[in-house]
Amino acid sequence: MHRLIPRFLVAALACGTLNGSCAAQSSTKTASADGAASLEKGITLADNGHCREALPILRKSASVTTDKQLKLKAGLATVRCALSLEQVDAVVNALLWLNREFPSDPDVLYVTTHAFSDLSSRSAMQLARTAPLSVQAHELDAESLETQGKWDEARAEYEQILKQQPNLPGIHYRLGRVILSRPATPTTADDARVEFQLELKIDPNNAGAEYVLGELSRQAQQWEDAILHFTRAAKLDPNFADAFLGLGFSLNSAGRYPEAIPPLETAVRLQPANPTGHYQLTIAYGKTGRKQDAEKEMGLFQQTSEKALKELHGEGQTPQTPTPLE
Repeated sequence: MHRLIPRFLVAALACGTLNGSCAAQSSTKTASADGAASLEKGITLADNGHCREALPILRKSASVTTDKQLKLKAGLATVRCALSLEQVDAVVNALLWLNREFPSDPDVLYVTTHAFSDLSSRSAMQLARTAPLSVQAHELDAESLETQGKWDEARAEYEQILKQQPNLPGIHYRLGRVILSRPATPTTADDARVEFQLELKIDPNNAGAEYVLGELSRQAQQWEDAILHFTRAAKLDPNFADAFLGLGFSLNSAGRYPEAIPPLETAVRLQPANPTGHYQLTIAYGKTGRKQDAEKEMGLFQQTSEKALKELHGEGQTPQTPTPLE
């Protein structure tokens, strides 16, 4: 009997024409095919340097096709063209989309690195061109000089900023950092300490300044002062692992072992791969009679130390695990 049914009717029934599903499927396939063809055209235009014509096509058609590799090529072409046309919003949007859709793709990571570097350089050039005497221009110059290790020149730039805006947050902190980066002198620690203290007068919430003051006191074995600054830094930034570690270290050094345990437990929770935290926690547990916990932390210290040394020296070597000095 089914042989008497016209073939077009069999096909219609199979597709479910009565509810429109076959038509919808056909429409979707057509749209996807059209989108793919349009993207191919846009990519070709981009490859041939016709970015002004290519970019509207690439941005419009990327959401239509389901071909992942084609979408990837279109996204990369969009970034290249948007950069060449200096359309910053299009560059950033394309990079965000690429990193969301293809987070581990080598081409995406490579293009992202160079695109943001290029945008950074362009913004710096525009700042230097449009506002060369501004505080922001001086600050950018100082940061650049820091990265080049030109400490004296960087310090001069920061001091110039303070002449214009004496109460600008962050500048005394950076001056202190520059002082500590230069070759050490007998007054290095004291000079840096002054800058960080001035920073805290301007910005009492600067956890970094509190932390460095704590480090300077710790290195001078001024345990109570170190404890004070590390405590403040940890309160200002609950995720500041080094502040908790510095606090626990200083409490251990001051013989206040029970008090050292909570900040050290926080430190190893925030930085489980840091051997120093496990070692200091081993000491605190051992001094308070928690033998099993101390043994566990010693094991974690040895594991993390070995892993860190392998990463530093290469997997093929197995250097001896040193006893940490701090």
